[in-house]
Amino acid sequence: MINDNITEQVTDFKYLWCRISEYKSDLEDKLQTYNKISGAIRRHFRKQMNKETKLRIRNITAKAALKFGGEAWVLKKREEQRLEAAQIKFLRHLLGITKLDKENNQCIGEKSWAQNIVKEIKQYQKMWLQHV
Repeated sequence: MINDNITEQVTDFKYLWCRISEYKSDLEDKLQTYNKISGAIRRHFRKQMNKETKLRIRNITAKAALKFGGEAWVLKKREEQRLEAAQIKFLRHLLGITKLDKENNQCIGEKSWAQNIVKEIKQYQKMWLQHV
């Protein structure tokens, strides 16, 4: 109650583009946004652009959207796996590698010169903690 007005009690809301919820993690929204942006890059820039440029666009847009607000995340093993899976999905398409080619994820990461997204988020969190 504020100034004799009853305020609505909610279990889920967004503040500064970050979800604050009892049930759903902010990471779910970020992964969904990452996958949408990565999918748009794959669809709209099929063969017209070289791989390095596509990777740069992904780093500037999709990865930045994913990391926004991630300073306070406590990543569980399952969430780390989901982050890596989203990254590998994009990199497989970028390199033209299908699952039938039987390339493991580590090999795909090395071929694409991409840093592991989980390691990158943890480094981002360490930098943020040093800043605070």
